[in-house]
Amino acid sequence: MKKADIGLIGLAVMGENLVMNMESKGFTVAVYNRTVEKVDKFIGGRAAGKNIIGCHSLEELRDNLETPRKVFLMVKAGTAVDDFIEKLLTVLEPGDVIIDGGNSHFPDTMRRTAYVESRGLLYVGCGVSGGEEGALKGPSMMPGGSPKAWEYVKPIFQGICAKVENGDACCDWVGENGAGHFVKMVHNGIEYGDMQLICEAYQLLRDGLGMTSAELHDVFAAWNKTELDSYLIEITRDILGYQDENGETTVEHILDRAGQKGTGKWTGIAALDEAVPLTLISEAVFARCLSAQKDERVKASALYAHEYPKFEGDRAAFIEAVRKALYASKIVSYAQGYTLMRSAAKTYGWNLNYGGIALMWRGGCIIRSVFLGKIKEAYDKNPELENLLMDDYFSAVMKTLVASWREVVAYAVKAGIPMPAFSSALSWFDGYTTEHLPANLLQAQRDYFGAHTYERIDAPRGQFFHTNWTGRGGNTAASTYNA
Repeated sequence: MKKADIGLIGLAVMGENLVMNMESKGFTVAVYNRTVEKVDKFIGGRAAGKNIIGCHSLEELRDNLETPRKVFLMVKAGTAVDDFIEKLLTVLEPGDVIIDGGNSHFPDTMRRTAYVESRGLLYVGCGVSGGEEGALKGPSMMPGGSPKAWEYVKPIFQGICAKVENGDACCDWVGENGAGHFVKMVHNGIEYGDMQLICEAYQLLRDGLGMTSAELHDVFAAWNKTELDSYLIEITRDILGYQDENGETTVEHILDRAGQKGTGKWTGIAALDEAVPLTLISEAVFARCLSAQKDERVKASALYAHEYPKFEGDRAAFIEAVRKALYASKIVSYAQGYTLMRSAAKTYGWNLNYGGIALMWRGGCIIRSVFLGKIKEAYDKNPELENLLMDDYFSAVMKTLVASWREVVAYAVKAGIPMPAFSSALSWFDGYTTEHLPANLLQAQRDYFGAHTYERIDAPRGQFFHTNWTGRGGNTAASTYNA
């Protein structure tokens, strides 16, 4: 029998679906699972009659692979990845490729790349997005790691991933060591932001306008035919229209307590490390944390009870204002995410293709949307674009959205409807577009209590001053300056 083009370890749903996807695109796949009964079940079930080779040991997996061997790990992020790397290093040979397709934290991928390369093998940390359906029909893939590995995995990765209208693959080489998993992490952070924005729009229309799920279903269906056309708007439409066997809308019976797996938190921490104001995504993470305090919120709502005011305005006009506010906030979310990637690229020496990243996200993944095509155009036109808001297209669009955005946030504040993502995005926008912020006072405060010094508007940048504010502090300034 022909040897396999690639091996895969980890036959949970994502792993199985990736194998079926690879095989359907003409690749022969060898599979292994720590619980070998799963291998036999898979080979006798979904994989029956297909070009899929079941293996009961890592040695058997190795012997069934074409060289250089490529082994794709689809196991739980963390120690399981390190454990399998150690085992694979004992059976594979120099020049072979180990691929981690899980949601690993990018610093781990940086460490693993260096370690595997030191043993003479190649390593790829590949973000995979699209969930179970994407894995089967075509995911978005974000590979990084050992550059030499790309030539070996490129035909398979681009063969199985999603394609956009012109046939371009939603997969390209991202960069060295942890670049692929960093970009996937930012993708997940933006996903948190998009979901939170949609939920806030839903709550505002539900509680502020008293709209039913059936009415909201129609609203989101209409929005999905505008600039907001996206996977998340599409599934929100479907969720709001879904009824159980009793004819009741299922979403209305779901407990308002959100879960999370940590990638949004990682994005927020990375932003703090890079000193990038990732305000919207951070608020989206905190909103999930607040939702988890369900029992406390129930008690607090009894203590601070309030009624939502009856909406007296033009409902259709307000719904359109919410759509515009959602679009404006979404633009800010991506602008902040791209700023984080630009900063990290400088920190870690990555040469990221920002237009290419938008293309990778254009299909197959959870945040796929028509809107990403405009981001690709912006970065293709100017690869050194400082911020998405400085692009001609996006600046023109934002100017048409801001008035509605302010109207919606102001109404929510007056009505007592929480909108942390909408409002933090607007505050960031106002701060970013303000020439004079009050940080002059903040620097004076820091100099007053800690002699941290300050720069002056009438002196060159980089020249620092200290004032003896009390007459008792002397003229000694702190030796270091941190803005």
